[in-house]
Amino acid sequence: MNACSEDGADARERDRSPVTRRTLIGGVGGVVGAGLLEMLSAAPPVQNEAMAADLSAGDTGLGRAGPGERPETGEHVLFTADAPRIYTREQWKARSPRRAAKVIGRRPDHIVVHHTATPNSKDASRAHAFALSRLIQDIHMDRNRWDDAGQQLTISRGGIVMEGRNRSLKAIRNGGLAIGAQVLHHNEHTIGIENEGTYMKKAVPRRLWGSLVEVCVWLCRAYDLEPSKAIVGHRDYNRTACPGDVLYARLPALRRAVAKRLDGASGQSDNATGDDGILPILPPLDDLT
Repeated sequence: MNACSEDGADARERDRSPVTRRTLIGGVGGVVGAGLLEMLSAAPPVQNEAMAADLSAGDTGLGRAGPGERPETGEHVLFTADAPRIYTREQWKARSPRRAAKVIGRRPDHIVVHHTATPNSKDASRAHAFALSRLIQDIHMDRNRWDDAGQQLTISRGGIVMEGRNRSLKAIRNGGLAIGAQVLHHNEHTIGIENEGTYMKKAVPRRLWGSLVEVCVWLCRAYDLEPSKAIVGHRDYNRTACPGDVLYARLPALRRAVAKRLDGASGQSDNATGDDGILPILPPLDDLT
């Protein structure tokens, strides 16, 4: 039995509880919360594609500043493996988890790439990214009845990188794994990255791609992983359309780009700084819980 069965993923599989379209589609404005929700579905990939096409273009609440946040526009905090800058759960105002994530003292052997199956927003702001993280957490906790957000890391279409499941960042720094709920039957040996958007037909935005490359470099360094073997898509483990046909087709290019960086190539210039060339100071990893 998977250690994260209490999060609902394996529990549904075990007791054969019906997984309905209503289970998978929800949240504010009828938006599917994350690509990793698809792991609960026994539906064929074509149905998952249809669900992505049915996403509401209505008010999702994304892009709005949360309580105590200052609205801002055009601000980008992008990630580089050489100087990792990740927004913490405290910064995006995560809810408290029902239970602390279980941390194991061994490295994951695979990095799993997901798409959130949410609309392909053009909003690259920090407020939008933070609202996305809150939406995913709400759906995972309220609809799936999981302990917390399922994925360890989230990347917005603007390239902003955020912690997902609690205790994930500190576990990465220490070479361990905060067990998530993002790949059915494989949570104890994988780490998951949620990438905002739906990539069945649409291209992956430059900023997201740049951050995804750098996050994978960072994780491969932290865990001493070989990108050609370690980087996989959600559909490599479960019957799902995630991470979308377009993003999945780019995984070979992602593995090559990460390998090139690990061999000593410098980071991408368009991923090194924000639009104003300034990298804000974020809390050091030592302060993370």
